[in-house]
Amino acid sequence: MGTPPPSHGRAAAAERDDADPLAAFRDEFLIPDDAIVYMDGNSLGRPPRAVADALAAVVQAGWGERLIRSWTEGWMDVPLELGDRIGALLGAAAGQLAVADSTTVCFYKAASAALDARPGRSEILTDPGNFPTDRYVLESLAAQRGLALRWLEPADPTCGPSAEEVAGLVGEQTALVTFTHVDYRSAAILDMPAITEVAHAAGALTIWDLSHSVGAVPVALDAAGADLAVGCTYKYLCGGPGSPAFIYVRSELQKTLRQPVWGWLGRRDPFQMDPGYEPTEGIRAFLSGTPPILALHALAPGLELVTRAGVERIRAKGIALTELAIALADDWLAGYGVEVASPRDATIRGAHVALAHRDAAALCRALIERGVLVDYRAPDVIRMGLSPLTTRFVEVWDGVNALREVLAAQHG
Repeated sequence: MGTPPPSHGRAAAAERDDADPLAAFRDEFLIPDDAIVYMDGNSLGRPPRAVADALAAVVQAGWGERLIRSWTEGWMDVPLELGDRIGALLGAAAGQLAVADSTTVCFYKAASAALDARPGRSEILTDPGNFPTDRYVLESLAAQRGLALRWLEPADPTCGPSAEEVAGLVGEQTALVTFTHVDYRSAAILDMPAITEVAHAAGALTIWDLSHSVGAVPVALDAAGADLAVGCTYKYLCGGPGSPAFIYVRSELQKTLRQPVWGWLGRRDPFQMDPGYEPTEGIRAFLSGTPPILALHALAPGLELVTRAGVERIRAKGIALTELAIALADDWLAGYGVEVASPRDATIRGAHVALAHRDAAALCRALIERGVLVDYRAPDVIRMGLSPLTTRFVEVWDGVNALREVLAAQHG
């Protein structure tokens, strides 16, 4: 409600933009209305300018000129080539990640394969704050297979499940342990290595949802011993609405795990069209149908930008942006009943900030009417997504200030 210190003023924010080593990347995105304060890049990233040229090139040359020949001239390998590039951002060696389907379908494939690999075990462990599509898939699989879902209610909902809490619930009946690495509401980063170690000690497999992690925070899948992972590409990778998801399968498991959607592209020698399904080797066995070539080429420019910027630099700016948002919220909004619902420890916070208020839904509508695009997450969260390659410090200032003005008007 008061005035922020000079270090948090708008002029100081503008100076930070001028000194930002990632500032030039914003010019590589299509931003037709610079007046819009976009705080939803963790839901849908802005479009890279290069997407239009990438699509035009594949339509003109690959589709228009080469036609059907393009399948054997490289199109068939695009899901794996892009997969290796995403894997490099996630600490995964080549040959363990493929781009395909949606996050929901990839999660279904991964969860089904993991449960099949643990016959005789009857329990799945997750938390009620996990992303809805993951919970729904697990509920479906549990109902189909007669399994029990164990819901971990963390002692601290803001920071999410801990390895110690997981250890208290896993056992000889646990087949699968699965969480979202960066919580979609609070932005809490879970301890992937520690939780994975606990799950493995109980003989269970793990699946990590990386939708709010990839392109925003460092991840080390191989080093953490993760078994499987999935994620979307339309947030920080800026692949476009509905862009294909990805699936990671640790190399040691690829020979033993079998995904349930047996499509022609996952078969050995798919163009032979032989009867019976014989899975091919490696991560390609986790593909099913024909690759969405246009969508894959639209994903490539955003992936290139994230790779060129570097995850460590992106992470550093993400921390700086969220620190500013939290500082301004403390200075301006606490007196209006707004609480920071993200971890205050930057080392366990992703690239968005959750602000809790009893009238969050109405406040989000008011902000959107003012050109400040944020997300509402039930029951009481205003989610501010701060995408480091496109979000400026002055946008953070303007967005939080707009919320202050809305609240001030409501309180007369």
